Amino acid sequence: MMTDMSQCSTIILGCGNVLMGDDGFGPAVIEHLLQHHQLPTGVMAVDIGTSIRNLLFDLLLLPEKPQRMIIVDAVSESGRPPGTLFELPLRQIPATKVNDFSVHQFPSLNLLQELNDTGGIDVRILAVQTQCIPDEVRAGLSHVVEAAIPTACAWLIEEMERSS
Repeated sequence: MMTDMSQCSTIILGCGNVLMGDDGFGPAVIEHLLQHHQLPTGVMAVDIGTSIRNLLFDLLLLPEKPQRMIIVDAVSESGRPPGTLFELPLRQIPATKVNDFSVHQFPSLNLLQELNDTGGIDVRILAVQTQCIPDEVRAGLSHVVEAAIPTACAWLIEEMERSS
């Protein structure tokens, strides 16, 4: 898979745990994107589940890297209504997300910035405000987060068209 990624201009990574409520947003977006849209040549969309940290370390080591990476993830921040989609600037990743080592170990801000600044990859994060991340296993998204999936896919398609 890493060889395939190095040959892409853009990779879209859906990260999250589908067994933990709204945390499964990233994988759900990738599933919908692949089922309902045709990706342009040179674009790869991958449900990476909870393995983002390992994949990003591997990306750093590739001699040839994609030009752009879009991470699709769920974030719990106060001040936003559940289901709200927003682009999360690297420097504004909430501390609660940077240090979240219990679910899928969102990559440290330093790793993302290294990929962006010295790795030559334009790193973007498309996030949704969660309604519920349960304390115990409960598969399935809340209705408001599930309703954001088509809008997230439309945003991704628009971004790909803009860059081609």
